[in-house]
Amino acid sequence: MRYSLLNRCHGVLLGAIIGENTALRNKDVSENAQVLSEEAMHWSQIATSYTESLIALSPIETSARWCKQQQEQGIQLEDGLSVIPASVPVVLFFHENLIKLRQNSIAIAEFWQSDPMIRDGMLAVSYAIAQSLTEKLTPATLIPQTISFIGETPTSLPKQLLKVKNLLESGAGLDSAQAELTREEKPGNVIAMAFYCFLSTLEDFSLAVLRADRLGRYSKTIATLTGALSGAYNSTAGIPLTWQISLDRSNLAQKWQIASSYNMLRLIKTLMAVWSGVYDIARDSNEFGEEKSLLGSSFWSPSQAIAAPRVIRLR
Repeated sequence: MRYSLLNRCHGVLLGAIIGENTALRNKDVSENAQVLSEEAMHWSQIATSYTESLIALSPIETSARWCKQQQEQGIQLEDGLSVIPASVPVVLFFHENLIKLRQNSIAIAEFWQSDPMIRDGMLAVSYAIAQSLTEKLTPATLIPQTISFIGETPTSLPKQLLKVKNLLESGAGLDSAQAELTREEKPGNVIAMAFYCFLSTLEDFSLAVLRADRLGRYSKTIATLTGALSGAYNSTAGIPLTWQISLDRSNLAQKWQIASSYNMLRLIKTLMAVWSGVYDIARDSNEFGEEKSLLGSSFWSPSQAIAAPRVIRLR
């Protein structure tokens, strides 16, 4: 195994946040920030909420109960494409089971009433991340496999992804790719550009994100998706340490209502413990104090985390 699964999972989340932060870093936040209603939430807050639900509840209960809770609270996403990075916890938890991954991704898209193009985009990004997490990603076959995972659809996303494949095979540069892909309908071209930036610089996280940052109006979303895709493939080891440190020191988190990346990473660690089959999770209160308050003291036990040896359990 090239990188540990946990480091790849952290890479997905950290990559998405750093990608977005990079796209915003050199821009005037006051001019580019969207005016959110009181009910609208940043995608990272939605991802945190869903992660907590996956940890505290069984996967079967999570979708129905979490969706009901969001409906009761009247929660809204800041924009339609934000549902894709917001669904990261689902990808992490079901990455080894493509049937369940597809079912849960579609359920989330339907809950947020996403248009078919965004639903297909979620499936495409989810599949690519899952392939990285299972170390099965092959650049030459990723796009055909992704199109197969999307299945029959009325949208033009498969066609746009095939254009990405042709551009990569011909060695087209960023400007040529942008000129070709932006002719297609939005938001499909945003997803296609994220795949291009990722696959054209597969082993270089920073270059992939910086190229995405050059793509004008939709650079924020493209960089977010590119960061998630590249973070899954290269793990936290491939994300420059200086970028990770600068993220901790950035004041953009408060201005953009971004959930704490540090707390989110700790939640992902706990989520992967649940995914691995642990049925009794022990955490020191000083180490995981914030999660305790989020999930309730009844969830935490003073005993050791234990799983029966040599037993495969259904999740």
